[in-house]
Amino acid sequence: MLNQNPEQLARDEIDRQLLACGWVVQYKKEINLSASQGVAVREYQTNIGPADYVLFINKKPVGIIEANRAEEGVHLTMHEEQTEGYATAKLKYLNNQPLFFGYESTGDVTRFTDFRDKKPRSRPVFTFHRPETFANWLKQGTSLRTRLHDIPDLGDSFSSPSGRPGGAGLRDCQITAINNLEKSFRQAKPLALIQMATGSGKTFTAITFIYRLLKFAKAGRILFLVDTKNLGEQAEQEFMSYLPNDDNRKFTELYPVTRLKSSFIPEDNKVYISTIQRMYSILKGTELDESAEEENPNEHFTPKEALPVVYNAAIPIEFFDFIVIDECHRSIYNLWKQVLDYFDAFQIGLTATPDNRTFGYFHQNLVSDYGYEKAVIDGVLVPYNVFTIDTKISKHGGAIAVGEMVDKRERLTRKKFWEAVDEDIEYTGKQLDKDIVNKSQAA
Repeated sequence: MLNQNPEQLARDEIDRQLLACGWVVQYKKEINLSASQGVAVREYQTNIGPADYVLFINKKPVGIIEANRAEEGVHLTMHEEQTEGYATAKLKYLNNQPLFFGYESTGDVTRFTDFRDKKPRSRPVFTFHRPETFANWLKQGTSLRTRLHDIPDLGDSFSSPSGRPGGAGLRDCQITAINNLEKSFRQAKPLALIQMATGSGKTFTAITFIYRLLKFAKAGRILFLVDTKNLGEQAEQEFMSYLPNDDNRKFTELYPVTRLKSSFIPEDNKVYISTIQRMYSILKGTELDESAEEENPNEHFTPKEALPVVYNAAIPIEFFDFIVIDECHRSIYNLWKQVLDYFDAFQIGLTATPDNRTFGYFHQNLVSDYGYEKAVIDGVLVPYNVFTIDTKISKHGGAIAVGEMVDKRERLTRKKFWEAVDEDIEYTGKQLDKDIVNKSQAA
């Protein structure tokens, strides 16, 4: 069998994906733009040369696909200028305006740019968007990333010591988290991490920014992802009891919320609560036993078929605009990461205890750093004053004898290792919790 041209192999795979996503693929000699709502025409002539693919919606050109051989997968961003050149070119027989959407793709790796954004920038996508999605986006006029700039400042009017459903407003830590998150949205950062101590109101904070995304940015659908059925039930109750600051109706009276209990996903809701196990099974088209949702999946649950996620036309990559991941430090790795990689959506992680993997996954974009100690000092977790207590060790220091095994950490990597001390070490009280940690310092 002869080796096929690398460019042709890429185009064959692009054709396959376009067909799966609802497009009709045509060659330039057989153009029939009435064949479907979405038509992808190969080798369409422009005033700067033939474009690999021109995408038409309802007979109007809206996008470009620049096809590249597989070896260019790591260099796709270098081809963005070429894609934009075709998007602004004049198409033969058409007096077109610049096109709105651009892809670079090898068939294995694909990047997408919405040129309607305030500052267009490409992002990786699992596959191509559906024609009806482009039609809907064009009907909306502005892009989601542009509308994120329309969200008004949170303002001091939301400040309140309660920070609970039905309360008058938000705690300072919640306001800070939401303001920083919305700033991250305006910067088009795809990933953001919110660290808030247990008991400081993570879910209430999440529902508040979800409400603002729906009301002011006209977000489409939002997925609230949990890792156990119990957490999903708790989240559902909090959505049902949430009363916005600026409306007399509860959240669920304004925006429909559903908790997924089967493989059926209604299209007309705004917030979807699901375990990551169930969403994986939905994408795979398999049934899920509810017992698999009872405990943290990374500790106890392994699906019968640990296969990679493939495209599912019933729930395309653009189905959700945002994914909020509760307890993200324990649910987004290994097999389950595929669920997040599949969707073309902003991701917001919620956790009280992030680790190095969590920071790395969210690209170090920590928009809220409200840990246990800060929550205690602020009186959020304890309803009484906090006192500083001196101990003998904290005042006068201590010593470590030669030969004693101690737990050490590298400053930069935080790598932990055990080592025997080769000489006596004395330390002062000021070195505690900086150079030395003595777990017995209360003695």
